[in-house]
Amino acid sequence: MQINWFTVIAQVLNFLILVWLMKRYLYKPILNAIDEREKKIASQLEEAKTKKAEAKNERDEFNKKNRVFDQEKKEMMDKAVAETNEQRQKLLEEAKNDAAALQAKLETASKDMQEDLKHKIAQKTSQEVFAIARKTLSDLADLDFEDKSVNVFIKRLNEIKETEKKQFIEAFKSDTKPVLVRSAFKLPTEQQTKIKNAANGILGEKTQFEFKITSEIIGGIELSIKGYKLAWSISEYLNSFENSIAETMKEKPKSGSEKKQHAIK
Repeated sequence: MQINWFTVIAQVLNFLILVWLMKRYLYKPILNAIDEREKKIASQLEEAKTKKAEAKNERDEFNKKNRVFDQEKKEMMDKAVAETNEQRQKLLEEAKNDAAALQAKLETASKDMQEDLKHKIAQKTSQEVFAIARKTLSDLADLDFEDKSVNVFIKRLNEIKETEKKQFIEAFKSDTKPVLVRSAFKLPTEQQTKIKNAANGILGEKTQFEFKITSEIIGGIELSIKGYKLAWSISEYLNSFENSIAETMKEKPKSGSEKKQHAIK
């Protein structure tokens, strides 16, 4: 069988042309598409790997923040509990102190009330005692006692000090009214004369006298003119003693709190 070389060569050329055409217009685009696809897949894989790493970092960061938050929350809770306990203890201490202070005040007030009651009872007793003494002495005073009182009063007039004499004279010169002489009983003329002579001896001249009877004076005589008074009587002694007792009773005993404050000072 004879080979037709022209046909063979033509077929070979056709095949080569076909291969070149397929390579140029079919395989190359397919290979380029495959390469592009592989690159895209590799890029996506790399991106996914990066995102996975970022997600892991974010998760780790979140877990870390969560742990820090839990720690801070625990610390805040512990601090709040501690502060609550401290405030509770402080309030309890303040309540105890207030209760103790109130109790102390009540005790002090009770003591003060007792002292005040004792003071009032003592004051009332003192007043009653002096009232009874005045009444008793007034009932016991008689004419003989009154006569002796005049003699004692005249003796006191004659023995007054220079300062009292000066005051008596100055009071007499500054007033035009008669010298007032008061007594519990009516003084006889003889006793009035003795008193006048003794007073005139001090004043150095004769003057007017006014004699009055008053129940306030017990067993004695009182001479007065413009603020100046010279007296000798049981009532004067009682008044002096009563004033002394009253002054003493005004100095009430210090309460416990006052003593404590004084000790601190």
